[in-house]
Amino acid sequence: MRIAGGVLAVSMLAALHAPAAGAAVTNGPAATETAGHLPNPAARAAASYQALTKYFEAGHNLLLEEYPNTQQNAYSYVWPYSQAAVAAEDLAGIPGAGRKASAEAERRLAGYQPYWNDTTTPKGYDSYVRPPLGGGGDKFYDDNEWIGLNLIQHYQRTGDRSSLNRAKEIFALVVHGWDTDPTHPCAGGVYWTQAPWSQDRNTISNGPGAELGAHLYLLTRDKSYLTEAKRMYAWAQQCMLAPNGLYYDHIDLAGNVEKTQWSYNQGVMLGAGALLYKATHDRKYLDDAKSLAKASLAFYGAEDRLWKQPTRFNSIYFKNLLILDSISHDPSYKATMQAYTERAWKEVRDPATGLFHFADGPVLLLEQSAMVQIDALLAWPRSRYDELA
Repeated sequence: MRIAGGVLAVSMLAALHAPAAGAAVTNGPAATETAGHLPNPAARAAASYQALTKYFEAGHNLLLEEYPNTQQNAYSYVWPYSQAAVAAEDLAGIPGAGRKASAEAERRLAGYQPYWNDTTTPKGYDSYVRPPLGGGGDKFYDDNEWIGLNLIQHYQRTGDRSSLNRAKEIFALVVHGWDTDPTHPCAGGVYWTQAPWSQDRNTISNGPGAELGAHLYLLTRDKSYLTEAKRMYAWAQQCMLAPNGLYYDHIDLAGNVEKTQWSYNQGVMLGAGALLYKATHDRKYLDDAKSLAKASLAFYGAEDRLWKQPTRFNSIYFKNLLILDSISHDPSYKATMQAYTERAWKEVRDPATGLFHFADGPVLLLEQSAMVQIDALLAWPRSRYDELA
């Protein structure tokens, strides 16, 4: 099965780069639904990424926020861009993907450079491209964490030391974002952003931070990374964990808790638990992760809740289920992913363009990238899940 899937991935991923402007999308027979049968995940991922490169390319290795683009900005914010870069990295990790897929992942990493701000202390990625291409923007800690995790996965696939070093710089920024005022409700935690209009501390700025710190510890054995990762994880457990075993979204400085339970919040916390177990061998972390996976699958499995979550959140949730699966196997994790993507392919994909229309209006880069990620990871063998980040 692995050999066959890898061969198909090679043939599909050979066409990753965008066709000429105005050309029709050529999905090929492997990406076309025939006789009621779906193409396999590697073929689906490649076809969806091919559509992404056709419709979202904006020059300078950058991408549009949406298609058709109704925004004033010429390029996407860094959060959507990061998810396209993650998609390319996930594709490159499919067995047999080949050099073109790897080169595409490198091209996407190069696209981060216009967002990089080395004039601040600590350095980090702005939310929007900096001069001369744009005016820059505030730094969001979760944006930087997604990029850091992308770089960790790239390093684990390629051994590229520059990616590891940049991930270390990002983690320094994340640690800088820790709330040091002991008078705040639920004191501690990493803020969501440096923007003056928000002082929220979020599950999604602490969970991925804990994951990044755990990865860095596992790669370097520098205990300072583990100390910070455990601190971020503990804060989220103390302040964001709900009675139903899932995580709330954020708390503000007035002590108000926003209680929406987004799927990516659950994903990053169960992933952090799994990675902290790998780092410490403390069974509590693994038990936490497995309990959260079980509770979240039950919660999102009721009332069609998983389908109602944004796909960009579900892709993060699914990846973290696979990170947990690398330690403690549960076939329901991959089965949930498979059912979700097959439904999306059948119900919301436009076969004429290869784009996914989850809502009325333009197709979001975030959503198209998420579908690439989900299908690409379904093509990974379980033996490689420990390379995910």
